[in-house]
Amino acid sequence: MAHLIRSKFVLLSLKYANRVAPRITVPLKYQRLCFHTSDILDVMGKELLMPSLSPTMESGTIVKWFKKEGDKINPGDAIADIQTDKAVVTMEFDDEGIMAKIMIPEGTKDIKVGTLIALTVEADEDWQTVEMPAGSAQASSTTPSSAEPSPPVTKAEPPPGQQNIAMPALSPTMTTGTIVKWLKKEGDEIQPGDALAEIQTDKAVMSFELEEEGILAKILIPEGSQVEVGQLIAVMVEKGMDWKQAVVPTSTKATTSAPSPDKLTTQTATKPSSGQVYGLAVKRLLEEYGLNSSSVKGTGRTNRLLKSDVLTYIQAHNINKVTPKAAPAPEAVKARPSSLEETPIPVGQPSAYEDIEISNIRAVIAKRLGESKSTVPHSYAVMDVNIDKLIELRGKLKTEDISVSINDFVTKAVAHALVECPDINTLYQNGQVVRVPKVDVSVAVATKTGLITPIVFDTATKSLTDISKNIRELAEKAKKGQLKPHEFQGGTFTISNLGMFGIKEFSAIINPPQTAILAVGSGREELDLSLMKITKMTVRLSYDRRAIDEDQAANFLAILKAMLEDPAFLAAGRMQALRYKRDAY
Repeated sequence: MAHLIRSKFVLLSLKYANRVAPRITVPLKYQRLCFHTSDILDVMGKELLMPSLSPTMESGTIVKWFKKEGDKINPGDAIADIQTDKAVVTMEFDDEGIMAKIMIPEGTKDIKVGTLIALTVEADEDWQTVEMPAGSAQASSTTPSSAEPSPPVTKAEPPPGQQNIAMPALSPTMTTGTIVKWLKKEGDEIQPGDALAEIQTDKAVMSFELEEEGILAKILIPEGSQVEVGQLIAVMVEKGMDWKQAVVPTSTKATTSAPSPDKLTTQTATKPSSGQVYGLAVKRLLEEYGLNSSSVKGTGRTNRLLKSDVLTYIQAHNINKVTPKAAPAPEAVKARPSSLEETPIPVGQPSAYEDIEISNIRAVIAKRLGESKSTVPHSYAVMDVNIDKLIELRGKLKTEDISVSINDFVTKAVAHALVECPDINTLYQNGQVVRVPKVDVSVAVATKTGLITPIVFDTATKSLTDISKNIRELAEKAKKGQLKPHEFQGGTFTISNLGMFGIKEFSAIINPPQTAILAVGSGREELDLSLMKITKMTVRLSYDRRAIDEDQAANFLAILKAMLEDPAFLAAGRMQALRYKRDAY
Protein backbone atom coordinates (compact mmCIF):
# COMPACT_ATOMS: atom_id res chain seq x y z
CA MET A 1 0.00 0.00 0.00
CA ALA A 2 2.82 2.41 0.83
CA HIS A 3 4.49 1.53 -2.49
CA LEU A 4 1.34 2.54 -4.43
CA ILE A 5 1.05 5.84 -2.56
CA ARG A 6 4.71 6.70 -3.35
CA SER A 7 4.18 5.89 -7.07
CA LYS A 8 1.13 8.18 -7.34
CA PHE A 9 3.00 10.96 -5.56
CA VAL A 10 5.95 10.68 -8.00
CA LEU A 11 3.60 10.82 -11.03
CA LEU A 12 1.88 13.92 -9.68
CA SER A 13 5.26 15.57 -9.07
CA LEU A 14 6.46 14.90 -12.60
CA LYS A 15 3.19 16.15 -14.06
CA TYR A 16 3.27 19.56 -12.36
CA ALA A 17 7.02 20.12 -11.81
CA ASN A 18 7.73 21.72 -15.26
CA ARG A 19 4.81 24.15 -15.08
CA VAL A 20 6.90 27.15 -14.09
CA ALA A 21 4.84 29.67 -16.08
CA PRO A 22 1.32 29.33 -17.49
CA ARG A 23 1.06 28.73 -21.27
CA ILE A 24 -0.67 31.58 -23.12
CA THR A 25 -2.20 30.88 -26.52
CA VAL A 26 -1.48 33.69 -29.01
CA PRO A 27 -2.85 33.81 -32.58
CA LEU A 28 -0.29 32.98 -35.25
CA LYS A 29 -0.22 36.47 -36.84
CA TYR A 30 0.58 38.05 -33.45
CA GLN A 31 3.23 35.41 -32.73
CA ARG A 32 5.02 36.44 -36.00
CA LEU A 33 4.92 40.07 -34.91
CA CYS A 34 6.55 39.34 -31.57
CA PHE A 35 8.78 36.29 -31.95
CA HIS A 36 10.88 34.44 -34.49
CA THR A 37 12.24 30.93 -34.61
CA SER A 38 15.86 32.15 -34.67
CA ASP A 39 15.83 34.55 -31.73
CA ILE A 40 13.34 36.49 -29.66
CA LEU A 41 14.05 39.86 -31.31
CA ASP A 42 16.04 39.17 -34.53
CA VAL A 43 14.30 38.30 -37.79
CA MET A 44 15.73 35.67 -40.11
CA GLY A 45 16.21 37.22 -43.58
CA LYS A 46 15.43 35.49 -46.85
CA GLU A 47 18.31 35.35 -49.31
CA LEU A 48 18.01 37.21 -52.62
CA LEU A 49 20.69 35.79 -54.94
CA MET A 50 22.09 37.05 -58.23
CA PRO A 51 19.82 35.34 -60.79
CA SER A 52 20.80 33.77 -64.10
CA LEU A 53 18.93 35.99 -66.56
CA SER A 54 20.30 34.31 -69.70
CA PRO A 55 21.48 30.77 -70.50
CA THR A 56 25.09 31.93 -70.89
CA MET A 57 25.17 34.36 -67.96
CA GLU A 58 27.94 33.64 -65.44
CA SER A 59 28.17 37.04 -63.77
CA GLY A 60 26.35 40.37 -63.87
CA THR A 61 26.51 44.02 -62.87
CA ILE A 62 23.89 45.73 -60.69
CA VAL A 63 23.10 48.89 -62.65
CA LYS A 64 20.41 50.31 -60.35
CA TRP A 65 18.38 49.32 -57.28
CA PHE A 66 14.68 50.25 -57.59
CA LYS A 67 13.96 49.47 -53.92
CA LYS A 68 15.58 50.93 -50.82
CA GLU A 69 15.98 49.28 -47.45
CA GLY A 70 12.60 49.33 -45.73
CA ASP A 71 10.56 49.58 -48.96
CA LYS A 72 7.63 47.24 -49.35
CA ILE A 73 7.76 44.78 -52.26
CA ASN A 74 4.63 43.50 -53.98
CA PRO A 75 4.51 40.49 -56.34
CA GLY A 76 5.81 41.54 -59.77
CA ASP A 77 7.65 44.65 -58.53
CA ALA A 78 10.96 45.51 -60.24
CA ILE A 79 13.86 45.07 -57.80
CA ALA A 80 16.88 46.09 -59.86
CA ASP A 81 18.33 46.55 -63.33
CA ILE A 82 21.08 43.98 -63.99
CA GLN A 83 23.61 44.06 -66.85
CA THR A 84 23.95 40.48 -68.12
CA ASP A 85 26.22 39.15 -70.86
CA LYS A 86 23.54 40.15 -73.39
CA ALA A 87 21.65 43.26 -72.26
CA VAL A 88 20.28 45.17 -69.26
CA VAL A 89 17.45 43.06 -67.79
CA THR A 90 15.02 44.03 -65.05
CA MET A 91 14.89 41.63 -62.09
CA GLU A 92 11.39 41.18 -60.65
CA PHE A 93 10.19 39.83 -57.29
CA ASP A 94 7.51 37.12 -57.30
CA ASP A 95 6.59 37.29 -53.59
CA GLU A 96 5.46 39.85 -51.03
CA GLY A 97 7.85 41.27 -48.48
CA ILE A 98 10.13 44.12 -47.39
CA MET A 99 13.63 44.95 -48.62
CA ALA A 100 15.62 44.52 -45.41
CA LYS A 101 19.30 44.68 -46.40
CA ILE A 102 21.14 45.48 -49.66
CA MET A 103 24.40 43.53 -49.64
CA ILE A 104 25.84 44.62 -53.02
CA PRO A 105 25.81 48.36 -53.95
CA GLU A 106 24.98 49.79 -57.36
CA GLY A 107 27.73 49.65 -59.98
CA THR A 108 29.39 46.52 -58.60
CA LYS A 109 30.69 44.49 -61.53
CA ASP A 110 31.29 40.77 -62.14
CA ILE A 111 28.91 39.46 -59.47
CA LYS A 112 28.77 35.70 -59.96
CA VAL A 113 25.39 34.00 -60.38
CA GLY A 114 24.22 32.70 -56.99
CA THR A 115 25.96 35.42 -54.96
CA LEU A 116 23.95 36.89 -52.08
CA ILE A 117 22.94 40.43 -53.11
CA ALA A 118 20.13 41.33 -50.68
CA LEU A 119 17.97 40.13 -47.79
CA THR A 120 14.19 40.37 -47.58
CA VAL A 121 11.70 39.70 -44.78
CA GLU A 122 7.98 39.07 -44.80
CA ALA A 123 5.60 42.01 -44.84
CA ASP A 124 4.66 41.79 -41.14
CA GLU A 125 8.22 41.39 -39.78
CA ASP A 126 10.58 44.04 -38.42
CA TRP A 127 13.14 44.51 -41.22
CA GLN A 128 15.48 46.56 -39.01
CA THR A 129 16.34 43.50 -36.88
CA VAL A 130 17.16 41.23 -39.83
CA GLU A 131 19.93 38.66 -39.37
CA MET A 132 21.85 36.46 -41.79
CA PRO A 133 20.10 33.13 -42.47
CA ALA A 134 21.80 29.97 -41.33
CA GLY A 135 23.85 28.15 -43.95
CA SER A 136 24.48 31.31 -45.98
CA ALA A 137 27.63 31.92 -48.00
CA GLN A 138 29.19 34.02 -45.25
CA ALA A 139 28.64 31.38 -42.63
CA SER A 140 30.36 28.69 -44.68
CA SER A 141 33.68 30.46 -45.02
CA THR A 142 36.54 29.12 -42.94
CA THR A 143 39.91 30.40 -41.90
CA PRO A 144 43.12 28.78 -43.12
CA SER A 145 44.20 25.90 -40.94
CA SER A 146 47.33 26.39 -38.87
CA ALA A 147 49.04 24.70 -35.98
CA GLU A 148 49.44 28.02 -34.18
CA PRO A 149 46.50 30.06 -32.85
CA SER A 150 45.36 32.23 -35.72
CA PRO A 151 44.71 35.95 -35.29
CA PRO A 152 41.16 37.26 -35.31
CA VAL A 153 39.48 36.82 -38.67
CA THR A 154 37.71 39.43 -40.70
CA LYS A 155 36.22 40.03 -44.12
CA ALA A 156 38.25 39.86 -47.34
CA GLU A 157 38.53 43.68 -47.44
CA PRO A 158 41.89 44.38 -45.72
CA PRO A 159 42.12 46.97 -42.92
CA PRO A 160 44.22 50.15 -43.38
CA GLY A 161 47.93 49.44 -43.71
CA GLN A 162 47.40 45.84 -44.78
CA GLN A 163 47.43 44.40 -48.29
CA ASN A 164 46.05 41.01 -49.32
CA ILE A 165 48.19 39.49 -52.08
CA ALA A 166 46.43 37.33 -54.69
CA MET A 167 47.80 34.78 -57.15
CA PRO A 168 48.73 36.82 -60.27
CA ALA A 169 48.27 35.83 -63.91
CA LEU A 170 51.87 35.48 -65.05
CA SER A 171 50.88 34.51 -68.60
CA PRO A 172 47.89 35.39 -70.80
CA THR A 173 46.56 31.80 -70.69
CA MET A 174 47.26 31.13 -67.01
CA THR A 175 44.26 30.09 -64.90
CA THR A 176 46.04 28.28 -62.05
CA GLY A 177 49.56 28.27 -60.67
CA THR A 178 51.67 26.19 -58.29
CA ILE A 179 53.77 27.86 -55.60
CA VAL A 180 57.15 26.16 -56.06
CA LYS A 181 59.05 28.07 -53.36
CA TRP A 182 58.49 31.02 -51.06
CA LEU A 183 61.54 33.32 -51.29
CA LYS A 184 60.46 35.30 -48.19
CA LYS A 185 59.49 34.13 -44.71
CA GLU A 186 56.88 35.58 -42.39
CA GLY A 187 58.35 38.70 -40.79
CA ASP A 188 60.82 39.41 -43.63
CA GLU A 189 61.01 42.93 -45.02
CA ILE A 190 60.12 43.41 -48.69
CA GLN A 191 61.75 46.08 -50.84
CA PRO A 192 60.33 47.27 -54.17
CA GLY A 193 61.29 44.73 -56.85
CA ASP A 194 61.96 41.87 -54.42
CA ALA A 195 60.93 38.39 -55.58
CA LEU A 196 58.25 37.03 -53.25
CA ALA A 197 57.88 33.50 -54.63
CA GLU A 198 58.60 31.23 -57.55
CA ILE A 199 55.40 30.15 -59.30
CA GLN A 200 54.89 27.36 -61.84
CA THR A 201 52.55 28.68 -64.55
CA ASP A 202 51.18 26.87 -67.60
CA LYS A 203 54.36 27.95 -69.43
CA ALA A 204 57.35 27.96 -67.06
CA VAL A 205 58.57 28.71 -63.53
CA MET A 206 58.54 32.49 -63.01
CA SER A 207 59.42 34.84 -60.16
CA PHE A 208 56.64 36.89 -58.64
CA GLU A 209 57.84 40.40 -57.68
CA LEU A 210 56.27 43.14 -55.58
CA GLU A 211 56.70 46.83 -56.33
CA GLU A 212 55.80 48.01 -52.80
CA GLU A 213 57.76 47.87 -49.58
CA GLY A 214 56.39 46.26 -46.47
CA ILE A 215 56.60 43.19 -44.25
CA LEU A 216 55.35 39.72 -45.15
CA ALA A 217 52.92 39.04 -42.33
CA LYS A 218 51.20 35.77 -43.23
CA ILE A 219 51.67 33.03 -45.84
CA LEU A 220 48.20 31.61 -46.55
CA ILE A 221 49.15 28.93 -49.09
CA PRO A 222 52.02 26.47 -48.46
CA GLU A 223 54.63 25.47 -51.03
CA GLY A 224 53.55 22.87 -53.57
CA SER A 225 49.89 23.99 -53.57
CA GLN A 226 48.03 24.65 -56.83
CA VAL A 227 46.09 27.91 -56.62
CA GLU A 228 43.57 29.59 -58.93
CA VAL A 229 44.38 33.03 -60.31
CA GLY A 230 42.88 35.67 -58.00
CA GLN A 231 42.96 33.49 -54.87
CA LEU A 232 44.66 35.08 -51.85
CA ILE A 233 48.10 33.62 -51.11
CA ALA A 234 49.69 36.01 -48.58
CA VAL A 235 49.19 39.09 -46.39
CA MET A 236 51.57 42.05 -46.26
CA VAL A 237 51.58 45.02 -43.86
CA GLU A 238 53.29 48.40 -43.96
CA LYS A 239 56.64 48.97 -42.28
CA GLY A 240 56.31 49.99 -38.65
CA MET A 241 53.21 47.85 -38.06
CA ASP A 242 53.22 44.75 -35.87
CA TRP A 243 53.08 42.01 -38.52
CA LYS A 244 52.06 39.42 -35.92
CA GLN A 245 48.78 41.29 -35.44
CA ALA A 246 47.85 41.11 -39.12
CA VAL A 247 44.21 40.26 -39.74
CA VAL A 248 43.82 37.00 -41.66
CA PRO A 249 40.95 36.97 -44.20
CA THR A 250 38.05 34.60 -43.56
CA SER A 251 38.50 33.08 -47.01
CA THR A 252 41.33 32.90 -49.51
CA LYS A 253 38.80 33.29 -52.33
CA ALA A 254 39.41 36.67 -53.93
CA THR A 255 36.27 38.80 -53.54
CA THR A 256 38.03 41.95 -54.66
CA SER A 257 40.07 42.63 -57.73
CA ALA A 258 43.75 41.74 -57.75
CA PRO A 259 46.26 44.47 -56.92
CA SER A 260 46.72 47.01 -59.68
CA PRO A 261 49.56 46.61 -62.19
CA ASP A 262 51.43 49.57 -60.73
CA LYS A 263 51.71 47.67 -57.44
CA LEU A 264 52.38 44.17 -58.70
CA THR A 265 54.87 43.51 -61.48
CA THR A 266 55.68 40.12 -62.99
CA GLN A 267 59.10 39.28 -64.34
CA THR A 268 58.67 39.95 -68.04
CA ALA A 269 60.87 37.82 -70.26
CA THR A 270 63.64 40.31 -71.04
CA LYS A 271 66.43 38.34 -72.69
CA PRO A 272 69.56 40.37 -73.57
CA SER A 273 72.43 39.23 -75.71
CA SER A 274 74.12 37.50 -72.76
CA GLY A 275 71.25 35.01 -72.52
CA GLN A 276 70.22 36.08 -68.98
CA VAL A 277 66.57 36.74 -68.11
CA TYR A 278 65.48 39.43 -65.67
CA GLY A 279 62.48 41.55 -64.76
CA LEU A 280 61.57 45.23 -64.81
CA ALA A 281 63.01 45.97 -61.36
CA VAL A 282 66.42 44.55 -62.35
CA LYS A 283 66.27 46.41 -65.66
CA ARG A 284 65.63 49.67 -63.81
CA LEU A 285 68.63 49.10 -61.51
CA LEU A 286 70.90 48.33 -64.46
CA GLU A 287 69.81 51.55 -66.19
CA GLU A 288 70.19 53.66 -63.03
CA TYR A 289 73.79 52.46 -62.43
CA GLY A 290 74.78 52.11 -66.08
CA LEU A 291 75.53 48.39 -65.80
CA ASN A 292 75.53 45.64 -68.39
CA SER A 293 73.66 42.49 -67.44
CA SER A 294 76.51 40.31 -68.74
CA SER A 295 78.83 41.64 -66.02
CA VAL A 296 76.58 40.46 -63.18
CA LYS A 297 76.19 36.76 -62.41
CA GLY A 298 72.63 35.57 -61.82
CA THR A 299 71.87 33.21 -58.96
CA GLY A 300 68.20 32.61 -59.74
CA ARG A 301 66.69 29.60 -61.44
CA THR A 302 68.18 29.01 -64.93
CA ASN A 303 70.76 31.80 -64.35
CA ARG A 304 68.00 34.32 -63.77
CA LEU A 305 69.31 37.71 -62.71
CA LEU A 306 67.69 38.77 -59.43
CA LYS A 307 67.54 42.18 -57.82
CA SER A 308 69.69 40.95 -54.92
CA ASP A 309 72.44 39.96 -57.39
CA VAL A 310 72.59 43.48 -58.83
CA LEU A 311 72.57 45.12 -55.36
CA THR A 312 75.40 42.83 -54.19
CA TYR A 313 77.45 43.70 -57.27
CA ILE A 314 76.86 47.46 -56.75
CA GLN A 315 77.96 47.30 -53.08
CA ALA A 316 81.00 45.15 -53.86
CA HIS A 317 82.27 47.54 -56.57
CA ASN A 318 81.03 50.75 -54.89
CA ILE A 319 79.20 51.92 -58.01
CA ASN A 320 77.25 55.20 -58.03
CA LYS A 321 74.19 56.10 -60.00
CA VAL A 322 74.68 57.65 -63.43
CA THR A 323 72.92 60.82 -64.59
CA PRO A 324 70.03 59.80 -66.87
CA LYS A 325 70.11 61.18 -70.38
CA ALA A 326 67.38 63.60 -71.33
CA ALA A 327 64.73 62.06 -73.59
CA PRO A 328 64.63 63.59 -77.11
CA ALA A 329 61.77 65.86 -78.06
CA PRO A 330 58.96 64.23 -80.12
CA GLU A 331 59.99 66.29 -83.19
CA ALA A 332 63.51 64.87 -83.05
CA VAL A 333 62.32 61.26 -83.31
CA LYS A 334 62.46 60.53 -87.03
CA ALA A 335 62.47 56.75 -87.17
CA ARG A 336 60.78 54.13 -85.02
CA PRO A 337 62.63 50.88 -84.23
CA SER A 338 61.27 47.77 -85.86
CA SER A 339 60.62 45.79 -82.68
CA LEU A 340 59.35 46.40 -79.18
CA GLU A 341 62.55 44.91 -77.68
CA GLU A 342 64.53 47.80 -79.21
CA THR A 343 62.11 50.41 -77.82
CA PRO A 344 62.63 50.72 -74.04
CA ILE A 345 60.03 52.93 -72.37
CA PRO A 346 61.76 55.76 -70.45
CA VAL A 347 61.19 55.57 -66.72
CA GLY A 348 58.62 58.10 -65.49
CA GLN A 349 56.95 58.66 -68.84
CA PRO A 350 53.32 57.54 -69.34
CA SER A 351 52.65 54.63 -71.67
CA ALA A 352 51.21 55.37 -75.11
CA TYR A 353 48.88 52.37 -74.79
CA GLU A 354 45.40 52.34 -73.27
CA ASP A 355 43.73 49.37 -71.57
CA ILE A 356 40.07 48.98 -72.54
CA GLU A 357 37.87 46.94 -70.23
CA ILE A 358 36.12 44.03 -71.93
CA SER A 359 32.34 44.00 -71.46
CA ASN A 360 30.53 40.90 -70.25
CA ILE A 361 28.93 40.49 -73.67
CA ARG A 362 32.27 40.45 -75.50
CA ALA A 363 33.79 38.05 -72.98
CA VAL A 364 30.93 35.57 -73.34
CA ILE A 365 30.94 35.92 -77.15
CA ALA A 366 34.65 35.12 -77.24
CA LYS A 367 34.21 32.15 -74.90
CA ARG A 368 31.18 30.64 -76.65
CA LEU A 369 32.40 31.13 -80.22
CA GLY A 370 35.84 29.82 -79.25
CA GLU A 371 34.19 26.69 -77.84
CA SER A 372 32.02 26.41 -80.96
CA LYS A 373 34.99 26.64 -83.30
CA SER A 374 36.95 24.02 -81.34
CA THR A 375 34.15 21.54 -80.55
CA VAL A 376 31.63 21.84 -83.42
CA PRO A 377 32.76 20.26 -86.74
CA HIS A 378 32.17 23.14 -89.17
CA SER A 379 31.55 22.54 -92.88
CA TYR A 380 30.89 25.23 -95.49
CA ALA A 381 28.86 25.62 -98.68
CA VAL A 382 29.12 28.72 -100.90
CA MET A 383 26.82 30.01 -103.64
CA ASP A 384 26.63 33.16 -105.80
CA VAL A 385 23.19 34.71 -106.32
CA ASN A 386 22.09 37.09 -109.09
CA ILE A 387 20.16 39.87 -107.33
CA ASP A 388 19.29 42.10 -110.33
CA LYS A 389 15.57 41.27 -110.11
CA LEU A 390 15.65 41.72 -106.34
CA ILE A 391 17.15 45.21 -106.70
CA GLU A 392 14.56 46.06 -109.39
CA LEU A 393 11.67 44.88 -107.19
CA ARG A 394 13.03 46.81 -104.22
CA GLY A 395 13.07 49.97 -106.37
CA LYS A 396 9.43 49.44 -107.36
CA LEU A 397 8.39 49.03 -103.75
CA LYS A 398 10.29 52.18 -102.84
CA THR A 399 8.21 54.19 -105.35
CA GLU A 400 5.14 53.06 -103.38
CA ASP A 401 6.68 54.37 -100.13
CA ILE A 402 7.53 50.84 -99.00
CA SER A 403 11.09 50.75 -97.67
CA VAL A 404 12.60 47.27 -97.33
CA SER A 405 16.25 46.25 -97.33
CA ILE A 406 18.15 43.47 -99.06
CA ASN A 407 18.51 41.83 -95.63
CA ASP A 408 14.69 41.77 -95.28
CA PHE A 409 14.43 39.85 -98.55
CA VAL A 410 17.16 37.46 -97.43
CA THR A 411 15.42 36.85 -94.09
CA LYS A 412 12.10 36.12 -95.80
CA ALA A 413 13.77 33.80 -98.34
CA VAL A 414 15.70 31.96 -95.59
CA ALA A 415 12.47 31.36 -93.64
CA HIS A 416 10.77 29.75 -96.66
CA ALA A 417 13.89 27.71 -97.46
CA LEU A 418 13.90 26.39 -93.89
CA VAL A 419 10.26 25.34 -94.29
CA GLU A 420 11.24 23.45 -97.46
CA CYS A 421 14.38 22.00 -95.79
CA PRO A 422 13.41 21.12 -92.19
CA ASP A 423 16.72 19.26 -91.71
CA ILE A 424 18.47 22.65 -91.57
CA ASN A 425 16.01 24.05 -88.99
CA THR A 426 17.44 21.90 -86.20
CA LEU A 427 19.27 22.06 -82.87
CA TYR A 428 22.06 19.78 -81.60
CA GLN A 429 21.49 19.07 -77.89
CA ASN A 430 22.77 16.28 -75.62
CA GLY A 431 24.22 14.37 -78.55
CA GLN A 432 20.93 14.37 -80.45
CA VAL A 433 19.54 16.31 -83.41
CA VAL A 434 16.27 18.03 -82.50
CA ARG A 435 14.03 19.17 -85.37
CA VAL A 436 12.12 22.36 -84.47
CA PRO A 437 8.62 22.80 -85.96
CA LYS A 438 8.70 26.63 -85.88
CA VAL A 439 11.07 28.86 -87.85
CA ASP A 440 12.60 31.55 -85.60
CA VAL A 441 15.36 33.41 -87.44
CA SER A 442 18.00 35.25 -85.38
CA VAL A 443 19.50 38.36 -87.00
CA ALA A 444 22.96 39.50 -85.85
CA VAL A 445 23.05 43.15 -84.69
CA ALA A 446 26.27 44.99 -83.75
CA THR A 447 26.13 47.15 -80.61
CA LYS A 448 28.76 49.13 -78.67
CA THR A 449 29.06 46.36 -76.08
CA GLY A 450 29.21 43.49 -78.59
CA LEU A 451 27.21 41.36 -81.00
CA ILE A 452 23.66 40.27 -80.13
CA THR A 453 21.14 38.21 -82.10
CA PRO A 454 17.50 39.27 -81.59
CA ILE A 455 14.89 36.82 -82.92
CA VAL A 456 12.17 37.29 -85.53
CA PHE A 457 9.65 34.71 -84.29
CA ASP A 458 7.48 32.72 -86.74
CA THR A 459 9.41 34.30 -89.60
CA ALA A 460 7.80 32.13 -92.30
CA THR A 461 4.30 33.36 -91.44
CA LYS A 462 5.17 37.09 -91.57
CA SER A 463 5.04 39.35 -94.60
CA LEU A 464 8.06 41.17 -95.99
CA THR A 465 7.03 44.51 -94.45
CA ASP A 466 6.29 42.89 -91.08
CA ILE A 467 9.76 41.32 -91.07
CA SER A 468 11.32 44.68 -91.99
CA LYS A 469 9.46 46.47 -89.20
CA ASN A 470 10.27 43.72 -86.69
CA ILE A 471 14.01 43.79 -87.48
CA ARG A 472 14.19 47.61 -87.19
CA GLU A 473 12.44 47.57 -83.81
CA LEU A 474 14.66 44.77 -82.46
CA ALA A 475 17.84 46.44 -83.71
CA GLU A 476 16.86 49.73 -82.05
CA LYS A 477 16.14 48.01 -78.74
CA ALA A 478 19.40 46.05 -78.98
CA LYS A 479 21.47 49.21 -79.44
CA LYS A 480 19.75 50.78 -76.42
CA GLY A 481 20.20 47.63 -74.32
CA GLN A 482 16.44 47.24 -73.85
CA LEU A 483 15.97 43.71 -75.22
CA LYS A 484 14.11 41.31 -72.93
CA PRO A 485 15.58 37.83 -72.42
CA HIS A 486 12.99 36.04 -74.57
CA GLU A 487 13.78 38.39 -77.47
CA PHE A 488 17.35 37.15 -77.89
CA GLN A 489 17.43 33.71 -76.22
CA GLY A 490 16.74 30.83 -78.57
CA GLY A 491 16.25 30.96 -82.31
CA THR A 492 16.61 28.10 -84.79
CA PHE A 493 18.82 29.72 -87.47
CA THR A 494 21.04 32.83 -87.63
CA ILE A 495 21.80 35.32 -90.41
CA SER A 496 24.95 37.46 -90.24
CA ASN A 497 25.00 40.16 -92.93
CA LEU A 498 28.13 42.28 -93.44
CA GLY A 499 27.17 43.40 -96.94
CA MET A 500 26.36 46.94 -95.79
CA PHE A 501 30.02 47.27 -94.71
CA GLY A 502 31.35 46.29 -98.13
CA ILE A 503 32.44 42.77 -97.13
CA LYS A 504 32.15 40.58 -100.23
CA GLU A 505 32.48 37.18 -98.57
CA PHE A 506 33.20 35.75 -95.10
CA SER A 507 32.62 32.71 -92.88
CA ALA A 508 30.43 32.89 -89.77
CA ILE A 509 30.79 30.68 -86.69
CA ILE A 510 27.80 28.57 -85.62
CA ASN A 511 26.03 29.66 -82.44
CA PRO A 512 25.25 26.40 -80.53
CA PRO A 513 22.86 24.70 -80.11
CA GLN A 514 21.87 25.91 -83.59
CA THR A 515 23.29 23.80 -86.41
CA ALA A 516 23.73 26.43 -89.15
CA ILE A 517 24.38 30.12 -89.82
CA LEU A 518 24.29 32.06 -93.11
CA ALA A 519 26.96 34.69 -93.89
CA VAL A 520 25.74 37.28 -96.44
CA GLY A 521 28.16 39.46 -98.40
CA SER A 522 27.68 42.65 -100.40
CA GLY A 523 26.48 42.90 -103.98
CA ARG A 524 29.17 43.31 -106.65
CA GLU A 525 28.97 44.00 -110.35
CA GLU A 526 30.38 41.42 -112.78
CA LEU A 527 30.18 40.50 -116.48
CA ASP A 528 28.36 37.33 -117.47
CA LEU A 529 29.24 35.05 -120.40
CA SER A 530 27.50 37.42 -122.85
CA LEU A 531 29.47 40.37 -121.42
CA MET A 532 26.33 41.83 -119.82
CA LYS A 533 26.71 43.57 -116.47
CA ILE A 534 25.03 41.73 -113.61
CA THR A 535 24.99 42.08 -109.80
CA LYS A 536 25.97 39.06 -107.73
CA MET A 537 25.91 38.40 -104.00
CA THR A 538 27.81 35.59 -102.24
CA VAL A 539 26.18 33.63 -99.42
CA ARG A 540 28.13 31.08 -97.35
CA LEU A 541 26.40 28.48 -95.17
CA SER A 542 28.32 27.22 -92.12
CA TYR A 543 26.72 24.00 -90.89
CA ASP A 544 27.29 21.41 -88.18
CA ARG A 545 28.57 18.25 -89.85
CA ARG A 546 27.07 16.11 -87.06
CA ALA A 547 23.52 17.22 -87.92
CA ILE A 548 23.55 18.27 -91.60
CA ASP A 549 24.87 16.44 -94.68
CA GLU A 550 26.37 18.01 -97.80
CA ASP A 551 23.35 17.28 -99.99
CA GLN A 552 21.00 18.86 -97.43
CA ALA A 553 23.13 22.02 -97.30
CA ALA A 554 23.28 22.16 -101.12
CA ASN A 555 19.50 21.72 -101.40
CA PHE A 556 18.93 24.57 -98.92
CA LEU A 557 21.20 26.96 -100.85
CA ALA A 558 19.59 25.99 -104.17
CA ILE A 559 16.11 26.87 -102.86
CA LEU A 560 17.44 30.10 -101.33
CA LYS A 561 19.06 31.09 -104.62
CA ALA A 562 15.87 30.39 -106.61
CA MET A 563 13.81 32.61 -104.30
CA LEU A 564 16.28 35.51 -104.33
CA GLU A 565 16.76 35.41 -108.12
CA ASP A 566 12.96 35.45 -108.66
CA PRO A 567 11.73 37.41 -105.59
CA ALA A 568 8.15 38.03 -106.77
CA PHE A 569 6.98 35.25 -104.44
CA LEU A 570 8.62 36.93 -101.43
CA ALA A 571 6.62 40.15 -102.01
CA ALA A 572 3.54 38.44 -103.48
CA GLY A 573 1.12 39.66 -100.82
CA ARG A 574 2.42 43.23 -100.94
CA MET A 575 2.46 43.41 -104.77
CA GLN A 576 -1.08 42.03 -104.97
CA ALA A 577 -2.26 44.73 -102.55
CA LEU A 578 -0.59 47.43 -104.65
CA ARG A 579 -2.24 46.18 -107.86
CA TYR A 580 -5.63 46.18 -106.12
CA LYS A 581 -5.01 49.72 -104.93
CA ARG A 582 -4.11 50.93 -108.45
CA ASP A 583 -7.14 49.15 -110.00
CA ALA A 584 -9.43 50.80 -107.46
CA TYR A 585 -8.35 54.21 -108.71
